[in-house]
Amino acid sequence: MREQLAKIKSQAAVAVQEAGDLNQLNEVRVKFLGKKGELTQVLRGMGGLSAAERPIIGQLANEVREFLEQQLEDKQAVLKEGAKARQLAAETIDITLPGRPVLLGKRHPLTTVLDEIKTIFLGLGFEIEEGPEVETDYYNFEALNLPKEHPARDMQDSFYITAETLLRTHTSPVQPRTMEKKAPQVPVKVIAPGKVYRRDDDATHSPMFHQVEGFIIDKNISFSDLKGTLLTFSRQMFGEDREIRLRPSFFPFTEPSAEVDISCIMCHGKGCRVCSGTGWLEILGSGMIHPRVLSMSGYDPQEVTGFAFGMGVERITMLKYGIDDLRLLFENDLRFLGQF
Repeated sequence: MREQLAKIKSQAAVAVQEAGDLNQLNEVRVKFLGKKGELTQVLRGMGGLSAAERPIIGQLANEVREFLEQQLEDKQAVLKEGAKARQLAAETIDITLPGRPVLLGKRHPLTTVLDEIKTIFLGLGFEIEEGPEVETDYYNFEALNLPKEHPARDMQDSFYITAETLLRTHTSPVQPRTMEKKAPQVPVKVIAPGKVYRRDDDATHSPMFHQVEGFIIDKNISFSDLKGTLLTFSRQMFGEDREIRLRPSFFPFTEPSAEVDISCIMCHGKGCRVCSGTGWLEILGSGMIHPRVLSMSGYDPQEVTGFAFGMGVERITMLKYGIDDLRLLFENDLRFLGQF
């Protein structure tokens, strides 16, 4: 048994020195000092020794154990120090290398144009109001003179959530919401920018897009006030040489109603491919607020009048920058966005 202990001591010492990492060192520990290790097996055989031999072999076995534990501890310290040195070497930063450039973000063209629209109308004395994107059928349709079964509802293919709630199809619901809150106060001058949703998806439409609704309510508001306001907006947005024209149209919540065109930004009204030879480009819809819309929201149409308009921010952006495909505004192509 003395020879066994001497052999274990010698073999274990060699195995400890040959261990190349902490995992291998742990394997050596288990092999010689574990519950089923070689030294443990020797100690379990001490039952066959005489009473005189047991203390001698026991002391010798303890000396071998203490020797191996010290060897393992010393080797573990060496391996840990080596691992730390290798980690530090791997993490060393060469300060002579050129730095990585920080890529700066750019303002999205839709954000730029929307902010410009807000700035123009704030300068004209308008306030900004917002409303929920998940809207009730009442505010999205009925309060805007679109009762149940009204044929004009077919003009907007809507995303319904329940029978009485839907994703708003325009920012116009902010108009009756604001009117109810402020009535009978005048004057009221409000723009309502925000996201709207319709079931469209092609080169000229998106299921989600942005609109700006605007309206004024006061005494003696006339159609000429509407034209003057929109002419001022058009010239500040597209250039001082812009002219506008108003074409008769139909919207259930305005009467009379008009589509608004600007003189072509490419040919200045002479006629070109962009304006299909007409010299004009459509930018928004407008009209005098329908008396029924006024009365439903708490105003007396005999005492006050108002006008309203609504524009698509994508449409304004495409005209301003000469973009011919709406999808470019939503694809997040950095080559495209970097131009702005």
